[in-house]
Amino acid sequence: MRILIIVDCYYPTTKSSAKLVHDLGMEFLRKGHEVIVLAPSNAITQRLEVNVEDGLRIARVRTGKIKGANLLMRGWQEVRLSRNLWEGAKDFLRANHCDIIIYYSPSIFFGRLVARLKKLWQAPAYLILRDIFPRWALDEGTLREGFVYRYFQRRELEQYEAATVIGVQTPANLKYFAAEMPERRFKLDVLYNWAALEEPDVKPSDYRTRLGLQGKIVFFFGGNIGVAQDMDNIVRLAKGMKEHANAFFLLVGEGSEVDRLKSEIAANKLTNIRILPAVGQQEYLSMLSEFDVGLISLDRRLTTQNVPGKLMGYMQFSKPVLASLNPGNDLQGILQEADSGFSLINGDDEGLRIAALRLLKEPELRQRMGANSRRLLEKTFSRAAAAEQIIDRLSPFLGVAKE
Repeated sequence: MRILIIVDCYYPTTKSSAKLVHDLGMEFLRKGHEVIVLAPSNAITQRLEVNVEDGLRIARVRTGKIKGANLLMRGWQEVRLSRNLWEGAKDFLRANHCDIIIYYSPSIFFGRLVARLKKLWQAPAYLILRDIFPRWALDEGTLREGFVYRYFQRRELEQYEAATVIGVQTPANLKYFAAEMPERRFKLDVLYNWAALEEPDVKPSDYRTRLGLQGKIVFFFGGNIGVAQDMDNIVRLAKGMKEHANAFFLLVGEGSEVDRLKSEIAANKLTNIRILPAVGQQEYLSMLSEFDVGLISLDRRLTTQNVPGKLMGYMQFSKPVLASLNPGNDLQGILQEADSGFSLINGDDEGLRIAALRLLKEPELRQRMGANSRRLLEKTFSRAAAAEQIIDRLSPFLGVAKE
């Protein structure tokens, strides 16, 4: 079969969505399918660029900057995503009939494009729903009830209605849909995140030496640094552990909170925490392989649940996890049951500090939890299982698009 995957960012960005889509596409390729990835890009000069990368056909459409742009510009570019992708790639899409459509959210603005492609190809569509927006933005205070919020809700519903099947991230999301949209008859499926079991071409890095971190236990965070991550949580943890000279917190990424957090770190004269810019995917994986503990932080105000994509990398490289989560997040039980890390509710600063101290002082604990983390990946979060599940759920609908 020929499979189209639509995502709002793809390599060379280090966003977890790009990595997830790449790994999923490679698994489909391994299973004998042809894969096209359609994504916007502000880094190309032509209206449409199509390249073969790792055996996948990547179709990039020139758009303005989305990730890392200010909120107004990002919103404008996202609102126009379906239109821009169609206008930029319509001849290519008409010439390359696909049997199934997979689209990844965020963004919430693929609904109109997917509905058009379903009609064009008579193909079913699977929505990989990782963020329930705009609800999480309301929870964290980025949005308020009003016209803008209601507009985003309409586009969110368009996105859901375009899907033949919606793959939510955790069982808690099923409860969310049942409570918030009981009248809607969406076909829902729990699809966990995934990762490849092995990474080719990951070269050892020398960041520990370059950053002067020899002899230190490095707590590492990689990914978006925005409001939803509540990275003040990690800054407070670093402040609470500043008397432990062998503990260091390294954050790598970009996002709306970076400049403010850097100012906060400087104002508190913290020398045990540092924020570095985002790096390329292979360099990121090399860094990750070198350090000691994987960090996850989510704003406690969030009422929608997700399993951050960065967890896949932590498990892939056998890292114990230290997570500060919003209440009700399924990840807390998953980590505890697997004994692959510590998970606390955001706001329990002392509990988080005690857990970090145990990981700092007990190398045998880090080793055991890291090994369990890898086993959790192999059991629950493999890309082979995800690819098989998507094909299985869409198989009854092949050749018949759901209107």
